[in-house]
Amino acid sequence: MAILAGALLLSWPEAAGAGPRLNWGSVLIVLACVSWGIDNNLTRKLSAADPLQIAMIKGLAAGAVNLGLSLAGGAPSPGLRTVAAAAAVGFFGYGVSLVLFVLGLRHLGAARTGAYFSTAPFIGAALALPLFGETPTLALTGAALLMGIGVYLHLAEAHDHEHLHEPLEHEHRHVHDIHHQHEHAPDAPAGEPHSHWHRHARVLHKHPHYPDLHHRHQHEHA
Repeated sequence: MAILAGALLLSWPEAAGAGPRLNWGSVLIVLACVSWGIDNNLTRKLSAADPLQIAMIKGLAAGAVNLGLSLAGGAPSPGLRTVAAAAAVGFFGYGVSLVLFVLGLRHLGAARTGAYFSTAPFIGAALALPLFGETPTLALTGAALLMGIGVYLHLAEAHDHEHLHEPLEHEHRHVHDIHHQHEHAPDAPAGEPHSHWHRHARVLHKHPHYPDLHHRHQHEHA
C-alpha cells in the first residue's frame, strides 16, 4: 500500500485546482493493469522454466501483435535508425527486464515481484533529475519516502511457520540447499548451480521463507 501510494502521488495532477479525472483512457489503463496482474500470476506458474525462452515467446507474440496493429492503423514504416534504436530499447527495457522479472517470480512470488517492479515510475522520475536538469519536487520526495517504506517492510518481513511440502517432480536451476537433497543419476551435470529433473520428497518443517517456487502453500488463519 505504501508503494502504491507513492505511485499515486507521482501521477497526481500538478496543475492548480486539478483533481483526478475518470475518462475512457483511465479505464483502459486500469484494465491494462488488471491484465498485467493476471499475466504475472499465470507467468509465475511457468517461472521454473527457462526465463530466456519465456521472454522470447512473449516478446515475439507481443511484437507481432503490436506490429500488426500499427500496420492496420496505417502507420508509416520507420527508418533503419529508428528501428535500431527501438530494438535496443526493447532488448533492455523488455527482454532483459522480463528475464529478471521471471526470475523474481520464481524466488519472490507474484505479489512481491509486482510491488518491487512498481517502483519503476519513481526510478524513472529520479533519473530524469540529472538527465534534464530538473529540481526535486515535493511529490517526488514524498513518493521516495513512501516507496522506501514499502520496500523496507517487504525486506524486513519475517515469514516463519511450519509448512508442508508435498512430493513434487520438476526441473529447474538449483543448488543443493535444504529443499534439494536428492540423489543424482550418472548423467547429472556436475557443479552447482545446475539443472536436471529431480524429485522433492514430502517434508514438514519450519523456517523463514518467501512464496518462491517451493513455498506456494495454503495458510491457515485463526
